[in-house]
Amino acid sequence: MATMVQVAEMAGVSISTVSHVLNGTRHVEPETKQRVLDAISRTGYRQDALARALRRSRTDSIGLVVPDAGEPAFAEMVHGVEHAAANLGLTLILANSAENPEREERATHALLDRRVDGLILGRAAVSTPGLLQLLEEEKTPIVLLDRVFPDLPFDQVGADNREPMERLVAHLIAAGHRRFALMAGDIRVPTLRERGEGFGNAIRAAGLDPADQIVLSGTDDDELKDRLLDAFRAPARPTAVIAGSTPLAVSALRTARTAGLTIPGEVAFAAFDGFNHSDLFEPQITTVRQPAFDVGVAAVRLLADRLHDGDARPRTVRLQQSIEFRASTEDFPGVDADRVADAVAEPA
Repeated sequence: MATMVQVAEMAGVSISTVSHVLNGTRHVEPETKQRVLDAISRTGYRQDALARALRRSRTDSIGLVVPDAGEPAFAEMVHGVEHAAANLGLTLILANSAENPEREERATHALLDRRVDGLILGRAAVSTPGLLQLLEEEKTPIVLLDRVFPDLPFDQVGADNREPMERLVAHLIAAGHRRFALMAGDIRVPTLRERGEGFGNAIRAAGLDPADQIVLSGTDDDELKDRLLDAFRAPARPTAVIAGSTPLAVSALRTARTAGLTIPGEVAFAAFDGFNHSDLFEPQITTVRQPAFDVGVAAVRLLADRLHDGDARPRTVRLQQSIEFRASTEDFPGVDADRVADAVAEPA
C-alpha cells in the first residue's frame, strides 16, 4: 500500500503539504496541489480514515436508523437525508430496525460505536428501556425522524398529521359519507396516533357520532383485514375507507377485493403516504402525501445546527402535507360540488 511519504516524494513536496491537500487545512498553490493529486492517483494512495477521524475528532459521517427502509415514505426520507448529507460532505450509514426494538438498539449502538458525528433516528413503535437510556446519556447529537415524541428532549422533525386527516374527512362528509372505516393500525406509533386523532376531530366537528364509525387499530394485519371484511359484510357497511399508511392501504384494498366491492362505486378509498407512481392505479387513489424527501433534508439541517451549537434548545419542525384528490373518492351519490369545495379549502 502506498504511503504519504511516497506521494510527497513523487510530487516533490513535503509530507505536510500532502497533508494540507488531503485535509484542506491550509491553502496550497493550485499547481502544487495538482502535482499532489496526480501523485495520489498514480500511487493509489488511500488515506487512513480512522486515523484521520481520531486526529480531528470527527468522522464526517452520520448514522440513520429507520423502521422500514422499503416503505415508500421512509425510502423518500432516506433519499432526502442522503442528498442533504452529501451536500455537506457527510457520508451516510443506514440501518433498518424493521420495527424490532432489540434490532433498533443494536443498530444504534453500532453506529455510535463507529463514532458517527450525529445520529438520525426514526424510532420503532416501542423502544427498549436500554435505548431510551442510551439516547438520554449520549453526547452525540441526535435528531428524531418522522415520529414525534413530545416528551423527549431532542430535535425532531415530522409532518403535521392531524390537519390533513381533518380536511380529508371533511371532504368525504361533504360528499355525503356518514359511515367510515379507518385503518388506524399501530397507534403506539405517534404518526398513526395523530392521524387517528385528526379523524376523531373531524367526525365530532361534523356532528357525527364517533360510535357509528369503525376504527381498526392493532398490530395483527390478518386481524385488521378480518375486522374490515366483517364491516364490509354488515348491513350498515362503511361507504368510505381511509388507510393510515401504505401497508394499511394494501390490506384495505385486498379486503375490498375479497368483499367484491368496487372503488369508488361501492366504497370510497383514500390513503396516507401512498404508492410510488400512484397515477398508474385504476382507479387513481386519493392520497395524503407527506413531503418525505423534505423531512429527510430537514433532519440533516437540524443535525448540522446541533453540531454547530450543542447547547441550543431542542426544536421540533412540522412540515405540511398535501392531499391529492383522485377518482377513488369520487362518484358517491349526493355529492355537492359547492360543499366539497368549501370543505377542502385551504385554511387561512
